[in-house]
Amino acid sequence: MMSANVSSWKKLFYFCLGLFLASAFCMKWMEPEFISRGKMFSIMDLELYLGKDELQQLLLNLDDKTSTIVNYHLHFDFLFMAGVFPGIACLCMLTRARIQKERRSIRSILFVMASLQLFAWSFDIYENTHLLKWLKHPDLIDNIGLYHALVRSKFVLAFSGVIIAGLAFLTSLKKTRSKILAEI
Repeated sequence: MMSANVSSWKKLFYFCLGLFLASAFCMKWMEPEFISRGKMFSIMDLELYLGKDELQQLLLNLDDKTSTIVNYHLHFDFLFMAGVFPGIACLCMLTRARIQKERRSIRSILFVMASLQLFAWSFDIYENTHLLKWLKHPDLIDNIGLYHALVRSKFVLAFSGVIIAGLAFLTSLKKTRSKILAEI
C-alpha cells in the first residue's frame, strides 16, 4: 500500500510532467520564428552564449513580430519552469521514499537536491524577468556576469537533481531485485 505522502508526491509529479510537456511543446513551436537579421537564434543564445554587446545587438535588431514571439516564449517559460523544478523535486522525493531508512546519507542528499530546486527555480525567474526587461529595453542590459552565473547554476542544480535521483533510483531497483532473487 502506498503512503499518502508518496501518493501526493506522485500526483504532483504527474501534474508537473503535464505542465512541462505542454509548455515545452508550445515553446518549441515558436522557436522557428526566432530570426534576427536573417539569422536564426535560440533561447539558449539569449540565456548562455551571448555577451552583453552581442545580446544588445540581437535584441535591438528584432522586428516587432519576432520580439512578440520571444516575449510569448518567455511567458510560456514561466509555466515550463513551474513544471520542471517542482517535478525534479518530486522525482527526488519519490526516489527518497524508495530508499531504505538506514541509508540516511542518500536520503539526505535526495532531500537537499529536492530543496535546491527552489534555488534553481528562483534563478530561472531572475533570468526570465531580466530577459523580458531587456527585450523591451536592450540598453538596460547590465550585470551580465551575474546573469550568466545564475543561468549556469540553474542548469547545474536541475541536471544534478535528475542525475542523483536517477542513480539512486537505479540503485534501489538493483537492491530490490537482488533481495527478490535471494528470496527465491
